[in-house]
Amino acid sequence: MPGILGARVTHARRIGRQPDGGTVQGSSHDDVRRHNLSVVLRLVHRSGAASRSQLTRVTGLNRSTIAALVAELVDRGLVVEREPSSTNQVGRPSPIVSVSEQVVALAVNPEIDAVTIGIVGLDGQVHRRVRYPTDQSPSVLEAVNIAAAVIDGMRGELEARFKVVGIGVAVPGLVRAHDGLVRHAPHLGWIDEPLAEMLEAATGYPVLAANDASLGAMAERFFGAGKGITDLIYLNGGASGIGGGMIVGGAPAGGIAGYAGEFGHTRVSDSERVDSAGIRGTLEAEVTRRELLEVLGLAGADADELEQALRASTSPEVRAEVNRQIDHLAVALAGAINILNPQVVVLGGFLAALLAVDADRLRSAVAKHSLDAAFGTVRLSAAELGSNLLMIGAAELAFEGLLDDPAGLPATAPAGAPAESP
Repeated sequence: MPGILGARVTHARRIGRQPDGGTVQGSSHDDVRRHNLSVVLRLVHRSGAASRSQLTRVTGLNRSTIAALVAELVDRGLVVEREPSSTNQVGRPSPIVSVSEQVVALAVNPEIDAVTIGIVGLDGQVHRRVRYPTDQSPSVLEAVNIAAAVIDGMRGELEARFKVVGIGVAVPGLVRAHDGLVRHAPHLGWIDEPLAEMLEAATGYPVLAANDASLGAMAERFFGAGKGITDLIYLNGGASGIGGGMIVGGAPAGGIAGYAGEFGHTRVSDSERVDSAGIRGTLEAEVTRRELLEVLGLAGADADELEQALRASTSPEVRAEVNRQIDHLAVALAGAINILNPQVVVLGGFLAALLAVDADRLRSAVAKHSLDAAFGTVRLSAAELGSNLLMIGAAELAFEGLLDDPAGLPATAPAGAPAESP
């Protein structure tokens, strides 16, 4: 596994970030055992399988402490150990530690035309994804009932194969961080809806909810285009508009209540077009999936199909619309780059299709509006996780409590039983 931890040492050492900005590596003192368990579990969760010797080197803990921590994580069913493959190393090879495939979270993503439910492993693998179409935008009660019914249908598989730590919900709207209250999801028509509380009551699992684009940013940072990156901006374009998320200094930047990253409401023009919040001339008002579909003469298409159609089109009208949207997108991206100075800007949904159709135009337009120094260090990239993006992001939200305190999950927890909140 050459380089897997070397590229992520910084992240491992930021897990114990202190209020003064300093960082803490693992310690062998008993009073920080839970912290040390968290350090080790986060490493193998987000960096992949690692040998005990690599964990020793990265954390700064001694071999006996790492052995004891790994043994406890094994007892709790969170990691497994295996012998390494053939090696030329002299002496006894160090066992390989990886997360258990049995530990999973459930992921839910309500949209204007469907509710998607998934089973996602601690290793980032999506074991199952079910998209339940709806004839119209679901109410919060309808979304909860659909998700609960699908999860009930999975109970047999969950109880037989997995240990479920909870549910994460990716919501296309503003979500209050501390209790999962959906303050405003305009395209769904939800205002001040206690989504997390309702879904927890319906399923029996602990539930956390957050903005979908913010969760997409987290997923791409750990498992996609932003792997190993500490400063990232993610923008997603979909049927519900444009949202975004930020990773700043290795940590999600959600704002005081979790509403940060609403790049779709950034002003990019003087036009009278209004977005879902009634604000004129914004990115969400000017750059829309609907207008791309209309100019192509399509009733609907997913992101991949839209990209293919745009690439294949020779229509001057299509090209003009693509150019118009790219130029407005560039204004918003340049502003974000000038303010946040990221290493990478990741585009998802139909925004990735615009990048794919004419990356040179987008880069040139962004450069025109950016400071030279800031633009010189940034990379524009399409999201890598595809249709699994929000499932992985929502699951990561559910895993966070476990990663913070692995000792909070009982060693004898029955497979499929909801875990106690840490």
